[in-house]
Amino acid sequence: MTWSNAIEDYKNYLKLERGLSHNSIVSYVYDIKKLVTYLDTSKNLISPIDINSEAIQSFIYHVSKSLNPRSQTRVISGLRNFFDYLIFEKYRTSNPLDLIESPRIGRKLPDTLNIEDIDRLISAVDLSKPEGERNRAILETLYSCGLRVSELVNLKISDLYFDEGFIKVTGKGNKERFVPINTRTKKYINIYRNEIRCHLKIDNASSDILFLNRRGRQLTRAMIFTIIKQLGEKIGLNKSISPHTFRHSFATHLLENGADLRAIQMMLGHESITTTEIYMHVNRKHLSDVLNKFHPRR
Repeated sequence: MTWSNAIEDYKNYLKLERGLSHNSIVSYVYDIKKLVTYLDTSKNLISPIDINSEAIQSFIYHVSKSLNPRSQTRVISGLRNFFDYLIFEKYRTSNPLDLIESPRIGRKLPDTLNIEDIDRLISAVDLSKPEGERNRAILETLYSCGLRVSELVNLKISDLYFDEGFIKVTGKGNKERFVPINTRTKKYINIYRNEIRCHLKIDNASSDILFLNRRGRQLTRAMIFTIIKQLGEKIGLNKSISPHTFRHSFATHLLENGADLRAIQMMLGHESITTTEIYMHVNRKHLSDVLNKFHPRR
């Protein structure tokens, strides 16, 4: 078996068996291709069936010079999953990464914004330009629904169930969930749809996509990052922010105001509540409030 064949089979497995998105598959395969390039450059192109721990360790040592511990852990985890797949398909009997340990890393707490900063960012949107109404609706949707940027750019008009007060979101692994949407966000989306979007010459492939660029095509994730970065610079915000900052803020503010962790997990689309529990560490004041409110010795 060649590396190209193994990678192609693995991509099909990730797509068909695990239901991963194109972006996730690209991420999974990226480090495998880096390994192949390293082996080729080293004149040691061992097949995926025959490669051993020593060759893998040499590659990890090579890339670790330019990667932080968290990125090293990602590389090791991705390669381990690939070789687990080869074992599953009976191409191999052992995983060459079984004896390779990942660097110890602490849990990284998410960056969040306070409510005042979010209001400042949204107020900084220039509504005199046609894209202003769209950008305001985008920020309100990110914050009020806690969406990932990929979920936002793929949000469809047919996913809007405004009468019921929900939107349908397609998350990781094409898993669908329904997220509540508030009156304010519905109002801004409707303004964008009825006053701006309806005047665009819309590309057929994007006819059902909610948020479009000036050419009537689906927005890219990079464009959402740019919009948010420019607004942060405009208000002089002294921190690095991204679309995910709004998602983190959504979860943190819900928790601070007494929301149930299980409900937050469902709205975020986390498969495991362990992922959601990281927000318990963002603001420990919430834990004190719970203790003071519910403990018999309060």
